[in-house]
Amino acid sequence: MLRSLHLLLGFEVVSPFLLQGKPRSHLALPSIVALSNSRGLSSPQAALLPVSVSRSGGGYFRAFRMSSGASETSAHADVASGPAVVPPVAHKPNISFCQACGNPTKEVVPDGEEKIRAVCTVCGRIHYENPKMVVGCLVEHDDKILLCKRKIEPSFGLWTLPAGYLEIGESAAEGAVRETLEEACAEVEIVSPFAQLDIPRIGQSYIIFRARLKTPHFSPGPESLELY
Repeated sequence: MLRSLHLLLGFEVVSPFLLQGKPRSHLALPSIVALSNSRGLSSPQAALLPVSVSRSGGGYFRAFRMSSGASETSAHADVASGPAVVPPVAHKPNISFCQACGNPTKEVVPDGEEKIRAVCTVCGRIHYENPKMVVGCLVEHDDKILLCKRKIEPSFGLWTLPAGYLEIGESAAEGAVRETLEEACAEVEIVSPFAQLDIPRIGQSYIIFRARLKTPHFSPGPESLELY
């Protein structure tokens, strides 16, 4: 069972796949927890992390249960109680100046709304902030998966799946393929959706796809120290 996964920004996502319907597959990744601290990986060659994957049943999208600091004991104990409900996050606007006229904004609750927004003190424009979409791939090859060790901040030195921000003009799948090529120099094809998760605390939503290598060639990209 997946214990914890340091994703793109180093946020810890705590186990237990909460299944919606019958599972498509089961991923065992206990060794992915803090790989950079628990193992002295210094191999100059890229490698793939062994993984146990069973592919029975139909295709279903599955959600991770998220936690920013829950213990393993409490996280696993909560599985039987049903899907976890993530409490709403009180968001404080961080737009100080109007994007239309450049004048200062103030934090108020506009008429007809319930949340605090940044509102221009001159032209009255209401500024809305939306979550960022992060897309990536869980790349399978010969019963192993591909990991990248980050070369840049945030989360320098942590192991992660190849993933990044979705760009305007591309689909989620196209973005995931592009990010995998950029970070791991690997050409992949999407197999199926793997997981969707939200991290409201930092305003991000993730879509991860299962993918396979088109050719068995990969190497660290500009944002990766090494692959594993």
